[in-house]
Amino acid sequence: MGTFLNPLSDRARRLTDAYRTGIEITEQLRVGTALSLSIAGGAIRMEFLDDAYPDWHPAPDSFSGMLRLFIYREITGESYRTVAKYQELAEPFGLEHIPDESVLSRTWRNRFNDGVREFVQIAAHFVVKEVHDRDFSVPAVRAKSEVVDEESRSTKEDETAGREFTDEQIYRTTRLARDHGFDEFDSGRAANATYEDTQFFELQTFMGMVGCGTPQGATRFQYRHGRDSGPHGNTHLRAVKQFEPAELIDGFNVATDRLLSIIESEGSFRRPVTAAIDITTVPYYGDVDGMPMVSGLDQENRAFKFATLSIVGLNIPLVLAVEPVRESSAWDENPPNQIHRVVRRLVTRAKELVPIETVLCDREFDAQRVYQTLSNLGVNYLIPKRINSTEQYIIETMEADRQAVAVESTSVHVEAGSHSMQFLYVPSTKGDGTTVFATNLRVGPDEAETFCRRYSRRWQIENEYKSIKGDFLAKTSSKDYRVRLFYFVFAVLLYNIWRLTDFLLKAGVDGEMDYEPVLTAGECVELVCSALIPAD
Repeated sequence: MGTFLNPLSDRARRLTDAYRTGIEITEQLRVGTALSLSIAGGAIRMEFLDDAYPDWHPAPDSFSGMLRLFIYREITGESYRTVAKYQELAEPFGLEHIPDESVLSRTWRNRFNDGVREFVQIAAHFVVKEVHDRDFSVPAVRAKSEVVDEESRSTKEDETAGREFTDEQIYRTTRLARDHGFDEFDSGRAANATYEDTQFFELQTFMGMVGCGTPQGATRFQYRHGRDSGPHGNTHLRAVKQFEPAELIDGFNVATDRLLSIIESEGSFRRPVTAAIDITTVPYYGDVDGMPMVSGLDQENRAFKFATLSIVGLNIPLVLAVEPVRESSAWDENPPNQIHRVVRRLVTRAKELVPIETVLCDREFDAQRVYQTLSNLGVNYLIPKRINSTEQYIIETMEADRQAVAVESTSVHVEAGSHSMQFLYVPSTKGDGTTVFATNLRVGPDEAETFCRRYSRRWQIENEYKSIKGDFLAKTSSKDYRVRLFYFVFAVLLYNIWRLTDFLLKAGVDGEMDYEPVLTAGECVELVCSALIPAD
């Protein structure tokens, strides 16, 4: 199998942005907006697009304007000579005039690098296929066969694309993952309700895909599927509020169990697993009065906090458990947060799904109660320790003795029990200095440094958070915590479906499983959205 995309590489992000651009253009075309205005009206995310012309370059044409012009050209299939005649495109695209064919040719070859050219083609070809598949009336759009044939040839020539699957394989696999992911969520609404739960799930998926809020997402969703195909924003929020937090977490647990059941027979899934626990934040900017689930990050910043437990290492990276974090803040009467209880709930639920061998946490979990909780649950742990005066004294002694590694045996004694443990002093992987890890495994000085390298697997959970919040989490300004929790849990579920889809595709071919996916997040969410409700 070819090399897969790192989900957080610039290219993966760029492709996701390209799909979003294509989606926005398609939505406008659906409601009868002219092609040029549809391209002009959409936002083009340029964070991962590089203009090869420096600021001092004499080229007068704006980079964003030229991007829109080339997306237009790629959608229509027109030649440079023909496009150069369409001076009426200059104003909507933000250009002073449409350049001649020689400038257009140089722009494509010299100003646009491979990443920009790929962005243009992905966005434009998505529009072409959607127009023909959904039978929009857009005469200027080129034939679908031109796009499909070009993509087929490109795929065969580009070994780094990693795409060795047919569209039908991908659609079938995504539908399978989707069927096992959403069925366990039931809002409890009346059987004769206007909209089924799946229609709310599709709208939620769509909002995460295009990165918008509920009112805007509902409106744009109706443009995409028809006025009566989905709920209004207020209706959607009322339905979301039907999911009580405990029921929502239970639904996520059952859905995750079903997702895991699909891969139980795969020999490439290793048991027991290494897991990582961490806490992520979703910023909140509103009034905090009566908001007990909002935490203070510092004097000015506020956020909702969610803890997760994820599989890391050489297995499929799934999030097995989600837990809301409720902390004591100046504006509420919450008791102080006891992080070991969060850890207990996460690990207990995850162990119902898979056997856990080792848990990795960051320094936020450096606490004796956490150590004892993990020991009581029968799992190993590896947690970096805060450097206090005792640790600093040992490090200074090691430096004086020119000792790179040291192991200190100790024990934990708290009200919940006691156990033997060790502190491992090893060279830092981030530069000079020494890092201290806590573990309940017996590790000798000769193997301590190698053993602590396992902690590097925890970086995957940081990448998960970036993808969950960047690719799957819909926006909302709601103060209702039920809405906030639903949006986050649903985003995690979409992430799991993405990863399961990728696993099922890879499982059908020979080769070593690896972390990087064959599908970008944008591709997978679009497929899930298409699989929930058939196209018109």
